[in-house]
Amino acid sequence: MKRKPLLLLGILALIVLSFVFPWTMLAGFKISRGYALQMIYIFPAVLILMGLADVWVPKETIEKYLGDQSGLKGILLAVFLGTLPTGPVYMAFPVAAELLGKNASTTNVMIFLGVWASLKIPQIGMEVQFLGLKFAALRFVLTLGTVLVTSFLIGFLDKKASLAEAGDSPDFG
Repeated sequence: MKRKPLLLLGILALIVLSFVFPWTMLAGFKISRGYALQMIYIFPAVLILMGLADVWVPKETIEKYLGDQSGLKGILLAVFLGTLPTGPVYMAFPVAAELLGKNASTTNVMIFLGVWASLKIPQIGMEVQFLGLKFAALRFVLTLGTVLVTSFLIGFLDKKASLAEAGDSPDFG
């Protein structure tokens, strides 16, 4: 119920802005149409692959290699898996949900999402070609460092929230 007034306010703002800036409304619809078509073409394939992975990859395997006890091995695997795909980042969300459902650690899933969004292998190749190896290497290291720090922070906060929700009183210093 709380969302309806906000939704109505958003629709009202869209209508008012379409009269104030009519040229942007058409451009916005064209961009939205492009994204919708892209999702229609790609999303079914992602869902099929997700279904196959759900059946073929046991929960124990995900837990072993990406779970809370996976350590450095899990981090490296999350980075590796995140650099491979070339699709848009919204395609990673069903994969992340599947990993979380199979007990992958929040930290490793966040690493996977962050790397998918920012450190794809084809993108790095283009950067090296057009901007130089020094720039590409520096951006890779700084981006990976930021993704790791952010992911560990999110994992820590998620663990703290889970403990508080379970009724334990964690002492985090």
